[in-house]
Amino acid sequence: MAQKINCLIIGSGGREHALGWKLKQSPRCGRLFFAPGNGGTGQLGQNVDLAVEPVNTKHADAIDYFCRTNDVAMVIIGPEDPLAGGLADRLQRDGRWVFGPCAAAAKLEADKAYAKHLMRAANIPTADARSFTDYEQARAYIEQRETPVVVKAAGLAKGKGAIVTSNTDEALDALRRCMVDLEFGEAGQTVVVEERLVGQELSVLALVDGRNLYVLDPAQDHKQIYEADRGPNTGGMGAYCPTPLVNDTLMSQVERDILVPTVDALRREGVDFRGVLYAGLMLTAGGPKVIEFNCRFGDPECQPLMMRMKGDLLDVLIKCCEGRLDEANIDWDPRNCCCVVMASGGYPGKYETGKPITGIAEAEADQGVKVFHAGTKRGKDGALLTSGGRVLNVCALGKDLKEAQQKANAACDRIAFEGAYFRRDIGHRVM
Repeated sequence: MAQKINCLIIGSGGREHALGWKLKQSPRCGRLFFAPGNGGTGQLGQNVDLAVEPVNTKHADAIDYFCRTNDVAMVIIGPEDPLAGGLADRLQRDGRWVFGPCAAAAKLEADKAYAKHLMRAANIPTADARSFTDYEQARAYIEQRETPVVVKAAGLAKGKGAIVTSNTDEALDALRRCMVDLEFGEAGQTVVVEERLVGQELSVLALVDGRNLYVLDPAQDHKQIYEADRGPNTGGMGAYCPTPLVNDTLMSQVERDILVPTVDALRREGVDFRGVLYAGLMLTAGGPKVIEFNCRFGDPECQPLMMRMKGDLLDVLIKCCEGRLDEANIDWDPRNCCCVVMASGGYPGKYETGKPITGIAEAEADQGVKVFHAGTKRGKDGALLTSGGRVLNVCALGKDLKEAQQKANAACDRIAFEGAYFRRDIGHRVM
């Protein structure tokens, strides 16, 4: 029998809970740790109090020491901030796999201005854009534009730094929020002003081992807080997988024109990309164009992907780290999966935490339903409490998207916490 492999998952969200849930199914998975984890991950393994942000020598050394003293051979880094801060670089050791790209590769997500430059140089289809570090220059550029724009904080802003505008006044207000009010902190000191693309959004994630790519089933995220895609952007209010928006021909085009050229462009700069390359695309009349790149599993796209994935996730991640992705065996459940995010009242603005949560066991009693925790914690008495804006990710499998959506919404109705809000229309764009 193969030796058991102890694993550490960095992060505290629904993505990390879903990855841990899938890892735990591997016959090779030994002890499972989460840093810091949440109220649900503690039921799969052990939550450990290790600081992961900001990435500095003290924190990285503490994580490395924990791995050495607990015989952790696989580290999976979930969120973007530790990746951009170089945690993967700092944890690399002989005899240890670290799943997640190096800081130079994570710059593709951490710096949107850099990503635009790389895409232009590699002729990768994307929205026309300009980058600015000077507020007055950006304001003058917006004022002379005749078509709507999207104003983006160039740095990491937890998925909330892209402001879609319809006219000049809205664009100038978005610019002020980024560069003057610093609503997104240092992330908004540089902005990208780009043309507003029209079409359906698509999330395409691929595992990359430096030279081989394995494209996962496509998904569609829903960013806006309110139904019918209204209101401000959030970190994601739900996703479903697979999506009927694409066929094999389109997926081949995305791989040929976007994913492969991106990995090649990074390699030309001396960057070896290993991990997840996430392309957020807009399906325009002129073909698919890149809205943004992420360098990790999307949240909440990861959750329906893990629900549908067949096979040994730990084995796949090891092969990805070792450059043997072409040997990996991945298959998919033919059913659809719908993931609905239950959020705190007031999110993505101010919200209260510490609200008791009930009904998860009742929700999971429905076959094909799994609730992944995101913003949850355990009280001193063990009671489950809210601790964030996005609280729970309720996933359901169904024979088609409509059934999956209905089952997910019914499961959400069984769960209660004060101020709970969720969208009932996840998947509406194609139904």
